[in-house]
Order: sequence, then C-alpha cells, then structure tokens
Amino acid sequence: MYNRILVPVDLADMPTCEKVLEDAAYLAAAANAELHFLTVVPTYSMSIVGSFFPEGYETKVLSAAKTSMSEFITSHPKARNHKGHVAHGTIYDEIMKAANRLDCDLIVMASHRPELKDYLLGPNAARVVRYAAQSVFVVRAG
Repeated sequence: MYNRILVPVDLADMPTCEKVLEDAAYLAAAANAELHFLTVVPTYSMSIVGSFFPEGYETKVLSAAKTSMSEFITSHPKARNHKGHVAHGTIYDEIMKAANRLDCDLIVMASHRPELKDYLLGPNAARVVRYAAQSVFVVRAG
C-alpha cells in the first residue's frame, strides 16, 4: 500500500512527536514501508529579523537540529527501517519538497486544535493537506 512515509516532527515538542510516531510506526509496519522523519528549521522571513542574530547562527541551529534528529532516530528502535532528515525553510513548503524528493506516498503529521490565528493564517498541517501531492494522515495532537 505505502512504500515510503514522511513524518514531519517538531523535536522541541516530544509529546507530540511520540504521538505521531506511534501512528506512523503502526502504518509503516502494516505496509512494510520506510519511515522518513523530517524536522524543519524555519528561515527568517524578513532580512531585518535575521540581523538581530549573530553571524553563523543559522549554521549552529542546523547543526543542533541534525544532532537532535540523530538522537531522536536512535532512541526510537520500534520505528523500523527509518531515516532522519533536516530541512531549512518554510515549514509546510519544506515538508512537501521532502515528500516529493524522497518519493513518499504518504505524509503522517500532527496537528493541534486550531487557534484564532490559525483560522486567519492557516496552520502547517492545513497547507500540507491542501497542497501536497501525497495522501496526508493527520494525527490530532491536542
């Protein structure tokens, strides 16, 4: 049914990661599919914001994200046949790019209950559901 499943995770929110991992691991085991975990380091949307951070800050953050992803992967042996990836950019856009690049046929991601600002701007999960070429399985995480 599925060969490659992309699981975007926010490594700063472990309870949500654990919840989405449980469902993703179940689906992957049922389909004997590869799991690809992705964390996205957001980019500065305006250059003026970036000027407030010291030079080389993004490089340090990306390095820390790679270390965190490696630790996440090794600490979850129940998710068989899995790989970790780190991207840098707009979250929903990087999720869809990774799904296409890795030739995934399913995206399993978490979504929180929407707040007022989400109705106006749209959360990442809603954008991925709306625009991704793959099927999207949304895990309610709160």
